[in-house]
Amino acid sequence: MPSYTAPTKDLQFVLHDLLQISRSDIPGYADLEADFTAAILDEAAKLGQDVLAPLNASGDSEGCRLENGVVYTPKGFKQAFDQIKAGGWNGLDLPEEFGGQNLPYLMGSAVGEIFVSANMALNMYQGLTHGAISAILAHGSDDQKATYLPKMISMDWTGTMNLTEPHCGTDLGLMRTKAEPQDDGSYKISGQKIFISAGDHDMAENVIHLVLAKAPGGGEGTKGISLFIVPKFLVAEDGSLGARNGVSVGSIEEKMGIHANATCVMNYDDATGYLIGDLHKGMRAMFTMMNEARIGVGLQGYAQAVVAYENARSYALDRLQGRDVTGAKNPDGPADPLIVHPDVRRMLMDQKSFVEGARAFTLWGASLIDRAHRAQDKDADGLISLLTPVIKGFLTDKGFDMCIQAQQVYGGHGYIEEWGMSQFARDARIAMIYEGANGVQALDLVGRKLAQDSGKHVMAFFEMVKTFLKENEGDARLEGFLVPLKAASKDLQAAGMFFMQRGMKAPNDALAGSSDFMHLFGHVCLGLVWARMAKAAYAALDDGATDRDFYEAKIATGRYYMARQLPATALHLARIQTGADTVMALDAEQF
Repeated sequence: MPSYTAPTKDLQFVLHDLLQISRSDIPGYADLEADFTAAILDEAAKLGQDVLAPLNASGDSEGCRLENGVVYTPKGFKQAFDQIKAGGWNGLDLPEEFGGQNLPYLMGSAVGEIFVSANMALNMYQGLTHGAISAILAHGSDDQKATYLPKMISMDWTGTMNLTEPHCGTDLGLMRTKAEPQDDGSYKISGQKIFISAGDHDMAENVIHLVLAKAPGGGEGTKGISLFIVPKFLVAEDGSLGARNGVSVGSIEEKMGIHANATCVMNYDDATGYLIGDLHKGMRAMFTMMNEARIGVGLQGYAQAVVAYENARSYALDRLQGRDVTGAKNPDGPADPLIVHPDVRRMLMDQKSFVEGARAFTLWGASLIDRAHRAQDKDADGLISLLTPVIKGFLTDKGFDMCIQAQQVYGGHGYIEEWGMSQFARDARIAMIYEGANGVQALDLVGRKLAQDSGKHVMAFFEMVKTFLKENEGDARLEGFLVPLKAASKDLQAAGMFFMQRGMKAPNDALAGSSDFMHLFGHVCLGLVWARMAKAAYAALDDGATDRDFYEAKIATGRYYMARQLPATALHLARIQTGADTVMALDAEQF
């Protein structure tokens, strides 16, 4: 049975040594002193370790079931869900006006890592609700906010997002769900949606669905799509629940992973819905939810790798197999522990250097969201818009890879369900697909985000790297970080230049290299945060930090990433510069 211990110390390192949040000028950050954030993370850790994690394997084994139109979650989930509610965790970073605690999004993200690592499937009920709340906050009317937000923030009611239909996934212009206007201002929603995470369950009184549908007069394609609030139970003017709406669960999807989350086929049969935002502008409203969700999915990708790595590390320390080629390290035992072997060390270092870098990258991204929203900083908003597909795509691709690496450390036992490593890999796999498959994230990055605001934000990123290199070029201790980072940044700039030169006259050249570019960009981002972390760790050592082992390990882990992982940028650049000829060489019939 796998275990989980929340990495609160490393979270604190990122928050205070790296990001130095209590010194930040972002509104609300001055209150985030180390003792305060430690108290929050410690409480989240207790809930994650003692309540959520013990249900992870059993929830995976039992799954959800649909009986007589009712969705039942696994044993113990309702009680755990109630503890999340009682702690007010869903409202941690939501407005006090509607019952939240108004802490920065950054703190919600740090706590989110703990909950996702402990039990990804259970946390999704909360996570989808948070995203729906964000969409209503941004685009709902005052009445809609007053009606839905207090109950959703308290998680008496949960929320979903309904985009995909059986015949269309990414291409939402093919959508068939209809919205017919009614005399009272409401709409009748009819159609079928699939892959609806947390679509229904037995843990909350009501489920508030946000549904994309086409209303008359909107025209073809995505321009005609509107967004509607469609509650499972209609809500009376006094806030009480009324009749069951015309929405039902057709089935629960049989999935590779996240078995304990009810992924539903949802049928809408003249269901009463209420327009949110402007008519025929539903995509803009939905993307408020989608952008937050994509950051959250990137977090899921690395958070599964966190718990997988923890267990692989423990196994490698305990499992006796073979002897160290340089001499026995456990001479009184029949063999040495796995961790003495260089190839096992390689796998563990791959995992450790990724998860610690990914944590820093994601929380930096969360701080940019806070700067954009709390300080109305348009440059921060543009930068996180650029980085969102990288966070989602790169971290979930690599997060899954690291779960497989962790499984590999176990050898044959990693393939046996009782050890739990299979679940981490199966659960992590969905993060590469939903909220926009990673190929779509790469296309968004190359096709839209690079050129956004005339390329202002990618140029700002390059300048950020350049400035860091220049400010620290005289520090000999950082040479092992600065030299690889400079080389990787040049690879990224060369790839961008290739797209600029080829993109208009040969667009397939850019699109064929988009996934490589997303990974190249991701490596540079992790290289940058590792260089920053190394600087912070050296500063702590210079200040006489008592836990020298922690900071020295941080530096050594960063050096590994810079030496063994960051050079992948050269490979990605070489692939990009081959263009599309080899990718498009075959006729469709030749595949």
